[in-house]
Amino acid sequence: MIASVLPTYARAPLNFVSGQGSWLTEADGRRFLDLGAGIAVNALGHAHPALVAALTEQAQKLWHVSNLYQIPQQQTLADKLVAATFADTVFFTNSGTESCELAVKMARKYWFDQGAPQRTEIITLNGSFHGRSSAGIAAAGSEKMTKGFGPLLPGFVHIDWADHDAIQTAITENTAAILIEPVQGEGGIRPIPTQCLMGLRKLCDDHGILLIFDEVQCGMGRTGKLFAHEWSGITPDIMMVAKGIGGGFPLGAVLATETAASGMTAGTHGSTYGGNPLACAVGNAVMDIVNTPEFLDQVNARAGTFRQGLQSLVDTNPDIFECQRGLGLMIGLKCRIPNTDLVSACYKQDLLTVPAGDNVLRLLPPLNIDETDIRTAIDRLDAAAKSLTP
Repeated sequence: MIASVLPTYARAPLNFVSGQGSWLTEADGRRFLDLGAGIAVNALGHAHPALVAALTEQAQKLWHVSNLYQIPQQQTLADKLVAATFADTVFFTNSGTESCELAVKMARKYWFDQGAPQRTEIITLNGSFHGRSSAGIAAAGSEKMTKGFGPLLPGFVHIDWADHDAIQTAITENTAAILIEPVQGEGGIRPIPTQCLMGLRKLCDDHGILLIFDEVQCGMGRTGKLFAHEWSGITPDIMMVAKGIGGGFPLGAVLATETAASGMTAGTHGSTYGGNPLACAVGNAVMDIVNTPEFLDQVNARAGTFRQGLQSLVDTNPDIFECQRGLGLMIGLKCRIPNTDLVSACYKQDLLTVPAGDNVLRLLPPLNIDETDIRTAIDRLDAAAKSLTP
C-alpha cells in the first residue's frame, strides 16, 4: 500500500522537532550539528531572532493578498536586490524551480520580440541541476531526472562541464542563451573557474545571446560574496535565486536587466503566492543581515577556518577522502568510498551532511556557524571517516 506521503524521497529515520542556530533537536532528544542547512536554505541557521521577529510581526498584520495588488514588502525587497546587483527588475517566485521556468520563458520571449522566434535553444552543462519541473529536468538532461518523463521540453543543448570550445561550437542562429551554475551544487560542488566565466560573458556578448546564471544554491552569501559570479567581476543578463533568500521561508526570484526582461509585459507571467507579504518580510530581514561587508567578511573567515580543518581531515583519512573543493561555505569532500556510506556514518555521529554527484559529500552549514561548531564538525567528520576506514 502506498504511503500517505508520496514516497519520492528515501528519507532518513530522523524526526526533528526544534532547532537553534546550527543545531537541530531530534524527537528523542539527540542534538545534531546541521551541515546541510536544509540544502543551503537556512542561511542564518534555525530560529534566527531577526527572522522570527519579521515573520511574527507580519503574520499579525497580513499574510496574503495576491499580485493583483501592490505589496510594499515586495517592492522594498526588489529595490534592495536591484541596488545590490546588476539587475534592473525582479520577479518573485516561491522556489528555484519556478525561477528556472521564468528564466527560460524570459530568454525565449526576448528573442521572439526581437523578431527572431527561432532563437529558442538554451545551452546548458552536463551535471547541472535546475529544479524538477519539465523545463528544469530538460535543462539538466540527466537520465536520472528525465527517464520516464518524456516527451521532454525541447530546446536544450547539453555540453560537457568546462568544455568551453564545445559551448562555442554549439552556438547557432537558433541559440537564445547559455544557462549555467557558477558553482554546481547537485553536480558535486564544482566551481566554474573565473577565466571560464569571463570567457562565457565575452562569448555571449560576441554572439549577442543572453547569459543566465542559476544562483539558487550558490547565491545569497554562500560563497562569501552576495552572489557567486561577483568573484569573477562579470554579470549575467538573467539570474535565478531562491533557497537562502528566504532563510527557510519559501521564496525565490528572477533578477534581470531591463533589456533581457523587455518581453515580459503584463499578462506574460504570474504567480499566486510569489512575493507575498510573509515571504518578503522574511526576505527583507535576510537581505539586511547577509548583504553587509561585515557579514560577508565573516563568511569568508569562517570558510577559511573550515577549509583548513578539512584539509587536515583529508590528509589524515586518505582511504576515505580524495580532496576538498568549493567556494566559501559551499564545500565538497570528494570521497573514495560511496558518499552515502559517509552520510550514514555522520548520522551516527549526530552530524547532518548532504550527498551530491561525482561521489561528493556536501557541506552547506549556516553562514553564521561559529568557530566552536566548526571544530565540532571537523571532529565528528573525522570520527565518521575513521569508523569506515578499512
